[in-house]
Amino acid sequence: MVRLILLGPPGAGKGTQAVRLAQELGVPHVSTGAILRQAVAEKTPLGLQAKAVMDAGQLVSDEIMLGIIRERLGRPDCRKGYILDGYPRTLAQARALDTILASQASHAEGAPLLVVNVDVEPEELVRRIAGRRSCPHCGAIWNVYSHPPRQEGVCDRCGGALAQRTDDREETVRERLQVYESDTRPAIDFYGKNVTHVSGQAAPDTVFEEIQGLIRATVAG
Repeated sequence: MVRLILLGPPGAGKGTQAVRLAQELGVPHVSTGAILRQAVAEKTPLGLQAKAVMDAGQLVSDEIMLGIIRERLGRPDCRKGYILDGYPRTLAQARALDTILASQASHAEGAPLLVVNVDVEPEELVRRIAGRRSCPHCGAIWNVYSHPPRQEGVCDRCGGALAQRTDDREETVRERLQVYESDTRPAIDFYGKNVTHVSGQAAPDTVFEEIQGLIRATVAG
């Protein structure tokens, strides 16, 4: 199997790819948001620390998040591989994660490491994210550009009124992309020639097949 770090800007589709790849390979999809919620729900020592921080309306620190990730990647189900989605987001996180991966290499049962960055042009990202509309009733997601409902503003599935999330508004999306360039781009640069860039402009199936090919090549050595 493989240890895959999946990177890319918001709206690149890496979460969708991570879920599908994890199912295909039979390895855990390690999403930072999900493992944070799990640690809080299980009331682990780090989870309790994170809950206290979140209850105070603050962001969970790199130190706490790193501890939660170290804990999750050290579990038996990750020994044959995993898909790491949403981490690292900063250069400091990339350096810290590198230390974790080096220390856990002997427990990974020979699973090679592959770092993939899904690249998408900024204007396409704005189009994808700012075009999203969600149904608060049934949870369906539509896009006014690529997957519009039959009737504007109305969910095809349940007839509910569609809404745009505050963080999906164009001005907010552009701010998020600026933060990505300033904070996350250095993390990608950290991996240098060891990161493989994949175009996320293509159809999801095409991106999936390309990443699958990279995984097969990495495993074959």
